[in-house]
Amino acid sequence: MNLIEIYIQEVTRLLPEKVRDDIALELQSTIEDMLPDDYNEKDVKIALEKLGSPAKLASGYLDRPMYLIGPRYFDVYVTLLKMIIPIAAVISLIAIIPEYFLGQQGEETIINMVLEIVGFGIWRIIEVSIQTFFWLTIVFAIIERTDKSKDDQPLTASLKKWTPDDLKSITYIPKKKAISKFEVFGGLLWTAIWATLYFKANQLLGIYEGGKDGLEFVIPALNQDVLLQFWPIVLIVIVTEISLALYKLIKGQWTKGLAFSNAAVELIGAIVFIVIFIHPNIMNQAFITYMSEDLFTMNPDHFNSRFIIGVITILLVSAAISIYDGFRKDRIR
Repeated sequence: MNLIEIYIQEVTRLLPEKVRDDIALELQSTIEDMLPDDYNEKDVKIALEKLGSPAKLASGYLDRPMYLIGPRYFDVYVTLLKMIIPIAAVISLIAIIPEYFLGQQGEETIINMVLEIVGFGIWRIIEVSIQTFFWLTIVFAIIERTDKSKDDQPLTASLKKWTPDDLKSITYIPKKKAISKFEVFGGLLWTAIWATLYFKANQLLGIYEGGKDGLEFVIPALNQDVLLQFWPIVLIVIVTEISLALYKLIKGQWTKGLAFSNAAVELIGAIVFIVIFIHPNIMNQAFITYMSEDLFTMNPDHFNSRFIIGVITILLVSAAISIYDGFRKDRIR
């Protein structure tokens, strides 16, 4: 077994065919110069070890990288993957909820709806994540191969060479003040859920009873016609919540400006839904009758007023907690 010949074979195998013979002769000469006159297998191994692995040596003869994403762009590549894939996945998940209901035919139980949405949602997230990963990888592979710079120092997110001065532009963020991506995407997902419940309230919110095929939706709790009268201002609430979530993603931490923005969005949402729920016909009369007489044995008017007061209380308390939490985190140093 001639180790020198095998080594040269492994190096040239990774090179373009037109330069293999020339590189083989050059490498043969280099190895022989490294060996004593009366060399043995141990001497050969020492010389080959100094030259390094065939793959590493072959990369030195090439004008292009032998890796898909090299160290110069790898940190930027991974950073963008971590940022873009979750955003794309959540947006796709938000999009499938109205898409599902627009294409829905006939009545289905809420359990079947949830299972179908979850299954479809998981598949859509996987599909979008793979697509995002593929195209971002292609883009960076092209950038890697068209970059003529000989500098292999890793780049920052701004595609510039790192210097200690870059640390001056980075703000230290205490852990309790930071905004996690889970918090951002959880907020987006919650917006998608309540918006779906609002525009499909006559199919999702109300009384369910056992039937032959499981739970069946029998009485809606809210009057869908009244809800749809307020769709323009509800759409404004949806837009403000999405904008706030994206603002959180950009800032990455609680600031005074973000705390005030959060307070404004919470107050707008609470006021809009209080206005909706004080509408005299917001509750379905059949739902009021069923709940008051069959479950709580009270006057329907009393049940209606208590239910509305309860909803308004929940809206105000949840808004107050969110507003307080935002300003509390802003004060953390």
